[in-house]
Amino acid sequence: MGSQDRESASSQGEQRPGQKGQADELPDGAEAPLKRPTQSPLFHAQHSERYHRQQLIGEYERLFGCRLVVMCDAIFPASITLFEEVIADADPAQDLHLLLDTPGGDGESAIRLVRSAQARCRQFTVIVPNQAKSAGTLLAMGAHHIPMGPTSDLGPVDPQFEAPGGRGLYSAKDLIAAVDHAEKSIAENPDSYPLHVSLLADVNAVMVQQARSALERSGDLVREALRSNPDRSPGDASQIAAAVQEKLIDLPADHGAVFDRGDAEQAGLPVLHADPAGDQWVLVWQLWAKYFNLFSRVIEGRIASQTMPVPLPED
Repeated sequence: MGSQDRESASSQGEQRPGQKGQADELPDGAEAPLKRPTQSPLFHAQHSERYHRQQLIGEYERLFGCRLVVMCDAIFPASITLFEEVIADADPAQDLHLLLDTPGGDGESAIRLVRSAQARCRQFTVIVPNQAKSAGTLLAMGAHHIPMGPTSDLGPVDPQFEAPGGRGLYSAKDLIAAVDHAEKSIAENPDSYPLHVSLLADVNAVMVQQARSALERSGDLVREALRSNPDRSPGDASQIAAAVQEKLIDLPADHGAVFDRGDAEQAGLPVLHADPAGDQWVLVWQLWAKYFNLFSRVIEGRIASQTMPVPLPED
């Protein structure tokens, strides 16, 4: 190509990379702007799993036209403040869904939670992918709907207490049974007294009385939970309370006793049989798997999140 040709090409806008020693400019992305997170890059990376969970929560809300919050924790008075944090801006005209996993806890706190939830939404749904024992069962009883799958489990309304030193939970029934057994054994064999004293070293008379009082409140708490649903008639609440009295309060000796969706439906609770292959349960299970893998106590929504590491047991 002659010099005249080169000049012609240049005049038509052709420019070779690196011409005249100048580096190529990076594209500015004006046609397709880069989507940047609102957080700083390092902070976003450090909390990327949280943001992914919240994206899934937002996707659930978009698909099912509701507000979704997640609670994976024991239920105690501190749960009230944490729950308020994630529903502070809830729309009373919108449905509220709660994905709940809990070993139980304080029944009085469960009543406060369900009343707060019902006051902040059109209809309240409690989703149980795994378990909602004791206080969790009370919370579910106050809902309009309880979606349950093959793995879902409610359980005995058996009050739970925090063990001294943060070493997990113990049930009121187990504490009373242990004390009754010790008293009987000592009466039959006084020489066993030192053994039982050492086994029950962390137990005092106040704890035993608290356990007895909590058990006596169980029936009242069930009725209060059922009446927390403003669309349930007093007659229906009384009928369901009578239906669950034996299986959830009187008979179970073990806190882990199973009360599956068939039992719940038979008792008159508003159970929805979730299709394991359906879009809702697939998304629920995807979320639940992330919380199962988190190994933390958590209450979370699309715009608020509180996670607390599970304390390791003392040696």
